[in-house]
Amino acid sequence: MNTLEQLRSGQLIGAKRLQLVEHLSTFPDEIFTLADTLEVLDLSNNNLSDLPDEFACLTKLKRVFLSFNQFVHIPPVLAKCPALIMIAFKGNQISKFAEHCLPITTQWLILTDNQLEQLPESFGELTQLRKLALAGNQLTTLPNSMQQCQALELVRLSANNLTHIDDWLFELPKLSWLAFAGNDFNRAQSLHNVALAKVQLGEFSLIEQIGEGASGIIHLANWQGQEVALKLFKGAITSDGYPLDEVNCCLQAGVHSNLIKVLAYIDNPAQLGLVMELINKDYQNLGLPPSLETCTRDTFAEHTQFTAQAIKHIAKQMVSTLAHLHANNVSHGDVYAHNTMINNACTVLFGDFGAATNLDSLTDYQRLQMQRIEVRAIGCLIDDLLSVCADDTSDKTQLITLARQCMNANITQRPTFASLKHDLTL
Repeated sequence: MNTLEQLRSGQLIGAKRLQLVEHLSTFPDEIFTLADTLEVLDLSNNNLSDLPDEFACLTKLKRVFLSFNQFVHIPPVLAKCPALIMIAFKGNQISKFAEHCLPITTQWLILTDNQLEQLPESFGELTQLRKLALAGNQLTTLPNSMQQCQALELVRLSANNLTHIDDWLFELPKLSWLAFAGNDFNRAQSLHNVALAKVQLGEFSLIEQIGEGASGIIHLANWQGQEVALKLFKGAITSDGYPLDEVNCCLQAGVHSNLIKVLAYIDNPAQLGLVMELINKDYQNLGLPPSLETCTRDTFAEHTQFTAQAIKHIAKQMVSTLAHLHANNVSHGDVYAHNTMINNACTVLFGDFGAATNLDSLTDYQRLQMQRIEVRAIGCLIDDLLSVCADDTSDKTQLITLARQCMNANITQRPTFASLKHDLTL
């Protein structure tokens, strides 16, 4: 975190990164003294509503964070920024998205939790776009030009007002992580098909917080004489969508040996929650989330290393789990190493249904395409794990081949879950 005082005194000359949280209502001109070096600018959590025309003189700027401000439009000056690849406007009040107001270099666009009713037809110009977050808006349709965004890998469309999704979205050649729960055509109104016990929050004695995600806080709790993990959802909407849709997908997923076991649920107007089996402390996250540099691909702690045999064992369990989910008409939407837990024997536990989608409302063709999208995510997962594999074995050669097949740009040529499971047993 930096200060205006540091900036004005010249202490930050030559800085590549700048973060200011100072209740700003106007853009500080002093930022332009960093024009020759500034690459990352974070002015989130202020009161800004516009950017000056001079903003384009920040010619080295790659990433700008303007989340949780007062913007009602996307400033067109952004289109003049030659190096800009990442733009974040989460949690503003943006309702105006003019034609041609973003640079064609944009790779990562975050517009979560705004008031957008439509995207411009010029959106298709963003052919380098890889990551797109639009959950929590008021979109009723997507522009047909968006099918030109052939580099898209991750798309978040949950909690909008979409009445349907066109086939072309499911046919984007690099799409691997797609979420669209909570729209007009598939939004859950209540919990359904619930075979588990409904319980009350008062039945639990909370011990301590043990985790937190986009949608909720996980507590270690005592319930009926046993320790459990209790996930309490934060509110009406999260960065991935509505909690009710997440809970429904989690319950619809059913039981599988590699899914974190759900024991019961809480459902009342004031609080949604899931009661889950406590994960043994032997388990740890398989990987770390993507970085600003990797954009869509996971990272790993320094010195992480897996054998090809271990990766193969992990992949086989993940394929089995995803096959089970899709058999129950649920897509996970977030198949990543950082959402996967393993123990020393590389036994997998998989969970976090924040980006999951109920596929019941899709056509047979679209459900098949969703499977192919998540097969590509498996390919990315294997490929990421191979980046920390030092082996030179036949197993590694096979995994390289399988990853390439899963990521085939010709979607219809990708393997099925069944064929992957078979190949991974060889």
